[in-house]
Amino acid sequence: MLKIYNTLTRQKEVFSPIQASKVRMYVCGMTVYDYCHLGHARVMVVFDLVSRWFRASEYEVTYVRNITDVDDKIIQRANENKESIGALTQRFIDAMDEDANKLGVIRPDIEPRATTHIDAMIEMIGKLIEKDHAYVAKNGDVFYSVRSFNGYGKLSGKSLDDLRAGERVEVDTFKKDPMDFVLWKSVKPNEPNWDSPWGPGRPGWHIECSAMSGQHLGAHFDIHGGGQDLQFPHHENEIAQSEATHSCQMANYWMHNGFVRVDDEKMSKSLGNFFTIRTVLEQYDAEVVRFFILRAHYRSPLNYSNQHLDDAKAALTRLYTALRGIEITEQKVDWSHPQALRFKEALDDDFNTPEAMAVLFDLANEFNKDKSIIAASLLKNLGAVLGLLERDADAFVQGEIGDDGLDIEALIKARIQAKQAKNFAEADRIRAELTGAGIILEDTPQGTTWRKA
Repeated sequence: MLKIYNTLTRQKEVFSPIQASKVRMYVCGMTVYDYCHLGHARVMVVFDLVSRWFRASEYEVTYVRNITDVDDKIIQRANENKESIGALTQRFIDAMDEDANKLGVIRPDIEPRATTHIDAMIEMIGKLIEKDHAYVAKNGDVFYSVRSFNGYGKLSGKSLDDLRAGERVEVDTFKKDPMDFVLWKSVKPNEPNWDSPWGPGRPGWHIECSAMSGQHLGAHFDIHGGGQDLQFPHHENEIAQSEATHSCQMANYWMHNGFVRVDDEKMSKSLGNFFTIRTVLEQYDAEVVRFFILRAHYRSPLNYSNQHLDDAKAALTRLYTALRGIEITEQKVDWSHPQALRFKEALDDDFNTPEAMAVLFDLANEFNKDKSIIAASLLKNLGAVLGLLERDADAFVQGEIGDDGLDIEALIKARIQAKQAKNFAEADRIRAELTGAGIILEDTPQGTTWRKA
């Protein structure tokens, strides 16, 4: 049975879908005013894995990941660049898609944009006002009355009475309570705006996801996910809005992936340790980055460093090396095989990718020892479930070596000729030269192969 750690209940629970064999999942996506960073990469890859595993487990999945394309930061950046908001956001949506494709992330089934769901947001705000969960302030903004919702704080475990104005909440003299948050912002100069019953303006950030998830998945759906940083206040506010509007539970399971740290420090621009996906991919293969992300449990902190990426590259190369020179066709996995069963049990246990990857290395070791085609086939096909090991093994291993000016194949050929001529000193010299360049030679009955150390 598949179990998920539910942030809402703070425990692992057996997954029980609302509709048999169907999964409806909403994940908070990107605010598109800049290139995606490593934190975004983790969200993309983690929930891509979740979606892949549900599909591999024969669920029918509807995966929704939104795009925030109107926001304070977007407006500010567009004004700074002297370009339209539409041009800015489309440029970074295209960049986001390029990054996701390189990381092997399958596109979500639905990618709603905030600007195309304004009517749904206005309708939801109207219902909240009718139910006395929201009010129009004197400045024309509409605020959610947090104290009107009895369940506020159940996701984050925060008590309203313990929260102080100024601690992660915005102090606004037009609010009735410092904890109240904005649903609709009245029009301001040089900002996009839409007509509403409360005058022209634009939506607040939190209402966007409540409206988009409700429109595409219904008032009550299976899984809501996102980064740990969104748990409070964003997801807490989503629950307050959605459950007050629809008078039912919003999502049965809440999933949050852990933070990304850089050399054991929080990633931030102020610390100078902020990395975009594009910057990282200039140095490392995209599959190596995906492998690095999945090597950690999704709820654990992910510590980025060159050493960890180098280790990931070496580990992934070991897996590919086991597959070199073997023709394996993609096929359905035999889940009764002991190693496949162990892999399944790992992912069924709250998507435990570290344990699932341990199975891959055991299969690689089994093949290296016994040359078992069954082990190699399982390695290839189980790797594909994780979005890994789908490339040509020879091309990957040799591509990871890099361009160091050595003609490796010519040197291997020269070494073979030296051995045939019983010039063992020259053969040893060539091996030493390649070893010094990080190339490991492996002599087999079928010939000599090479890999990176």
